[in-house]
Amino acid sequence: MSDHPGPEVVSPVLLGLGDGDWVPVTVGESGAAVFRSTDTTRYAKCVPAADAAELKAEHDRVAWLSGQGVPVPRVLDWHSGDAGTCLVTSAVSGVPADQVAAGDLWRSWERIADVVRRLHEVSVAECPFRRDLDAMVSVARDIVARDAVNPEFLPVEQQQIPTAELLGRLTRQIPRLREQGVADTVVCHGDLCLPNIILDPQTLDVSGFIDLGRLGPADRYADLALLLANARETWTDEERARAVDVALAERYGMALDHERLRFYHHLDPLTWG
Repeated sequence: MSDHPGPEVVSPVLLGLGDGDWVPVTVGESGAAVFRSTDTTRYAKCVPAADAAELKAEHDRVAWLSGQGVPVPRVLDWHSGDAGTCLVTSAVSGVPADQVAAGDLWRSWERIADVVRRLHEVSVAECPFRRDLDAMVSVARDIVARDAVNPEFLPVEQQQIPTAELLGRLTRQIPRLREQGVADTVVCHGDLCLPNIILDPQTLDVSGFIDLGRLGPADRYADLALLLANARETWTDEERARAVDVALAERYGMALDHERLRFYHHLDPLTWG
């Protein structure tokens, strides 16, 4: 990628945040552009003005969770105007967990389980955001109705099945899942995949979580299902994958309900459009 994004990309410099000391990192599918400061201490996520509400939701979640004893970035700056909106946060030092070797990820696995449990122990009563099952299904219904599901996010065996049929299969299970989730509602990350877990490459400790725009109270299985499904991209051997599931469950302190894992693993791709 060029160090100089095109004029259509909203940038911190365009919005008056800094004097050119930003390097583009990615332009997301949502239209968000991400930049890193040249001293590597800050990140900026910038969006067009039309997408300001979604970025403000992330701003509020980062600001709130950073005061709850969970390792996450800190909000450093915020700009919103006609030219676009930009959120500046402190950098979480390290590398995404999907970029370390399988052996190193295994050595980090119990530490990841510990930090996920710490997140899930944050007080639900004090969390001002919403991400329960009904909210997730409402998002999925909207995306499916617009035929906007990205098929690449679906499990391979589901990619040729109409998304309305996939959602229909899930909605028949909602009453049971809603009842089960009441006792297991925790503050969830909402997109708990390995790229959003940052590891210290030297100690393999968890430096923190990033990309918190979907944070909110939900069934803990919404997080655990995505984490375990994503981990199988590192550990493709079925025997090793089962060992990973067992290790997470033992460290986290629960027996896994595989039907609930499957439900949330299949629901999550329908909520991205």
